[in-house]
Parts: sequence; structure tokens; C-alpha cells
Amino acid sequence: MIDSKLLRDDFQGVVSRLETRGVPENLSQWQDLDSQRRSLLSEAENIRAEKNKLNPEIAKAKKSGEDASELLADLKKKGEREKQINQQVAEAELKLKEIELIVPNLPEESVPIGKTEADNRVEKIWGEKPEFDFQAKPHWEVGENLGILDFERAAKISGARFSLYRGDGARLERALINFMLEEHRKNGYQEIIPPLLVKEESMTASGQLPKFEEDLFKTEGEDDKRYLIPTSEVALVNIYRDEILEEADLPVYLTAFTPCFRAEAGSHGRDVRGLIRLHQFNKVELVKLVEPEQSFNELEKLTENAEGVLEALGLPYQRVTLSSGDMGLAAAKTYDLEVWLPGMDAYREISSCSNTTDYQSRRSKIRYRPAGEKKPKLVHMLNGSGLAVGRTVVAILENYQQKDGSVVVPEVLRPFMAGQDRIAKV
Repeated sequence: MIDSKLLRDDFQGVVSRLETRGVPENLSQWQDLDSQRRSLLSEAENIRAEKNKLNPEIAKAKKSGEDASELLADLKKKGEREKQINQQVAEAELKLKEIELIVPNLPEESVPIGKTEADNRVEKIWGEKPEFDFQAKPHWEVGENLGILDFERAAKISGARFSLYRGDGARLERALINFMLEEHRKNGYQEIIPPLLVKEESMTASGQLPKFEEDLFKTEGEDDKRYLIPTSEVALVNIYRDEILEEADLPVYLTAFTPCFRAEAGSHGRDVRGLIRLHQFNKVELVKLVEPEQSFNELEKLTENAEGVLEALGLPYQRVTLSSGDMGLAAAKTYDLEVWLPGMDAYREISSCSNTTDYQSRRSKIRYRPAGEKKPKLVHMLNGSGLAVGRTVVAILENYQQKDGSVVVPEVLRPFMAGQDRIAKV
């Protein structure tokens, strides 16, 4: 959530920096609402001071036997006005928060300025693209020919944008999950198994609500509503919500494998085949809570942790810095890792690594107390995919496909598949 003090001190500067991020239409109302709120608070403070003066005058009049009716009437009038002001302040604060919750984070100065993905900047290219002496197939053909992916029966069970893995397909997915979690454990991340259903407050704290309501799956019932997580980042971000950590507790590194659920609203007609864009998919997530001074160094480390998985698997990829207009709402800076998919003849996103600075921690009220200081500060929070598991399956099927239709299992995965070195049609 945007810092209200920053909006108050440099409103035009904030608007200018957000021009390529999409300034909310109602942001223009913020200054008037804030001015109204502060004016009301000032009036309320004056009323309380006047009431404090009246109370001893009333007591004195009653003690001396004088008529205190006018003083009591004045006190009652001021009390009613104070109550009215408190209601108006509450309404103004609610409107202010509604605006602040949909204002994007400010882009860090190294982020390329632009409105679309065309303005993204390629930072690094790793690995050699495979060369084939046959026409490379897209992953859905490879998987269906091997009998390890069954989209037709998945659609019969659940509808479009669902997948069903069979045999070595399921085994490959499971091996990848275990491999990724072990790699991240070696890098100091604590593994978490979080809930998949979360409360509205958790979605708001992580930045999913209110902006992305239409992309979420939720249970029925206003009194007991729960949301299916679109990423385990939601749960991990909320572990320390409303808590104050000590400086010695930082940094906190967390990782989790979970299924993720997304309605994919607005993606009609995009990636309708295969595993790229599903309503349910598996992902290994990375989340960090760090001191503010370290957050951009920690972003580099987190991104390198995700890259390490791709490199160990021998999958060619590129690192891209997203432009200001292509970043997610909470991000101040984002690196996308895009893996090469020869069957689709394109690089596709497989991980998104972001520093949200204090945007999420302000929403979730996660602070830490610096050593020797009394006043706590907001932590900085980072997140990234380490990796999207289904898309990693896609990359393996397309990059390791063979002329006979089989797929070579990357060497680092073989210990997780009882030594199996190849997936062939059964």
C-alpha cells in the first residue's frame, strides 16, 4: 500500500512517477479527502479542548448552587458534534484507504519506463538453444503422444484449462517439486506447508484485493468467505502479519510448494492448449522478509536462486527487467525469467521475482525493531517463483524431446525418479 505521508508531501511527484503504471481514476480525490479528514480532526481536537474547559465550570456551578443548564446544553451540543465528526472522519478514512489500496507501488529508479512488455529490458541470456534434426513439437503433442498428459479427460472432469498427468508425467512433476524444494533448502529457505484457503484480510494484505477480485476463486457465504490462493505468496506474506520482529530475526527466507488457483479472467483465447495457462497449477514460491537497506541486494540473490534451478536443469533462459507499466501492482522492481520453448519457438515466463519494498508490509503491518532503537520499522518483502512447476515440465518436454518421441530426463532429476533417464511411450 502506498505511503499516505508520501502522497501528502509530494502528491504531484507520486502522480508523475505513476503515469506509466496506470494512475487510478479516483486518485485525484485523495487530496480533498485527506484535507477534509485533517480539518475534521482539528475541529474534533478543539471541541475536546472546549469540553475539558466546560467540565470544571459545570462542576463549580453545581457546587455553588448556580444554574448549570446552559453549560450542560453547550456540553451536550459539543458532544453531538464530536460524534458527528468521528463518523465523518471514519467515512473519509474508509474512502482514503479504498484509494490507497489500488495505487501501485512506485517504480525503483533502475526500472525502464514504459507502458507495455515491449519496453522490457533483456539483462542476460543463458544457455544454448537446442538444435534438432527434426521438427520440434509443442509440449502438448509430446505429452499426449507419450500418454503422460491427458487434456481431454481433464476437460471431462473439470472443464477447460485443467490438466491430468499420467504415469511418468505425474512422476516428473513430483520429481521437479522435490528437486526445487531441496535446492531452496540448501540456499537457506525454510519450507512451509500453508493453508490453500485464506481469509479476505490475507488477500488484502498480500495485494490481491481489491484489484484482482475477478481473478480469484472463492467459497460461498458472506459470513465465512474464503479464497483459494492464486499463489502461496499470499499465505507466506501473511505468516507474520500484525507482528513486530527483532532485527536478529531478519532476514527470513521462506519457500512453499502449493497448488495455485486462478480464474484467468481476461485471458480468453490466450494459451488455450497445454500447460501454460491453467485454472489450477503447481508452483514453488520464494518469499523474503529483510531489512530495507538490503532489499535490492536480496532481490538479486532471490533471482539467482530461481535461475539456479533453470541452470541445473540445463534449460536456456533469459532474464528481463519489466518496464514500469508491465509490473504487478505491488512491485517496485521485477525480473522475469523466460525459458526457451523450442516447440513454441519463443521465450515464455517461468518465474517472476519482485521487490515490493514496504508496499506489502504496510498492508500486512509487519515490522521489525532495529537493535538499540525503540521505534519499529516496516520490513521489505520480496517474492518469486522458484519455479512454476507445470511450465518447467513444458520446458523439459520441449527442450529434451527426441526424434523417436521420447524425452530425456535431466540428470539432476534422475535421483528423484529412481534413476530413470528417459520417458518413453508405454
